[in-house]
Amino acid sequence: MKVVFFIDQVYLYGGIERVLSIKANYLAKDTANIIHIVTTEQKGNTPCYDFSSSITFTDLDINYHRNKSYFHPKNVTKLPRHISKTKQLLKKIKPDVVIVCSHSSDTYFMPFIVTYIPKVKEFHYSKSIEVEKRKNPKSNFKKFFLKFADYVESKYDTLVVLNTDEQAYYSSNNTVVIPNPLTFYPETKASLQNKIVLAAGRIAPVKGFDLLIDIWEKIANSRPDWQLHIYGDGPAPYVQQLQQQIDAKNLNHIVFLKGSTAQIKEKMLDASIYAMTSHNECFPLVLLEAQACGLPIIAYDCPHGPRNIVSEKTGVLVEHYNKEAYSENLLQLFNDQERLQRMGTMAVNNSQNYTVDKIMTKWNHLISTLKK
Repeated sequence: MKVVFFIDQVYLYGGIERVLSIKANYLAKDTANIIHIVTTEQKGNTPCYDFSSSITFTDLDINYHRNKSYFHPKNVTKLPRHISKTKQLLKKIKPDVVIVCSHSSDTYFMPFIVTYIPKVKEFHYSKSIEVEKRKNPKSNFKKFFLKFADYVESKYDTLVVLNTDEQAYYSSNNTVVIPNPLTFYPETKASLQNKIVLAAGRIAPVKGFDLLIDIWEKIANSRPDWQLHIYGDGPAPYVQQLQQQIDAKNLNHIVFLKGSTAQIKEKMLDASIYAMTSHNECFPLVLLEAQACGLPIIAYDCPHGPRNIVSEKTGVLVEHYNKEAYSENLLQLFNDQERLQRMGTMAVNNSQNYTVDKIMTKWNHLISTLKK
């Protein structure tokens, strides 16, 4: 079976890239499968995650301007070449299934080229962010574009969403729920003895790390013995902005921007709580990883990921944007080691529902039903 994955790049650390490595490697273990990964802007960089040597990589060398909209004139002019090269490659490979991973420009033309090949689109973001735009579009272009996006989505054979809440946002009836798989499963679990709260992810406004820093200011005087470690990379100006926020609040002795790491598992095993303050999520893989390490989780109940992973047995869901409630719950966790240990044990148990074997069974079933 030939499967082709399309993604913009695989050299930057991120959840989509990490999940792709897990799925592609799993499929590649079967010698009957031929796996291709096609990128548009790899720029000669080495993949940031390990991939099987049997996987074939192809970069189309389109190189969109990432700091501009895909519909900016400078990017639109690249579309004909992108479409042409994609069509040529698909005709050459003749795959059984095409899977579009990232939400880039190929999302909008893929269903309409080499139409006899079944195509799947994965969605790794929450469509909740479109609700207000759909109710009150700011322009006729936005109104038209959202209708166009709905039409495009209906032309895929299958749309893969990460949780049942997300299905309500799609007007087409071609959705299926397949959660992300765990990327690792440690043999040990965190001791929960170290006074470290960990947060990780792309350093971007949507992740709400600025909110977490505000929350830490509220608890710093009460529990100066606890530290907050934030892992991840992002645009230098925004990282600097967060550091300035930390410095202005005199938290630089207990709140640390740690940068990216390839040892996130080890960092989690050294922590005692995982914290999330995102504005929105879809199915945050990092929460599963934290649970696999035995970390209790405290998270804003944002749309829609955390509530699908975290329960009162494994952590705390806090009313979205309620900083007071968040800080109070953090202090309660700091002061209750027995509760932390109980939650950590249940977190490990919950993570077992998302092992690679269990999730890839769903993917194998989907691919086999689409194969013509």
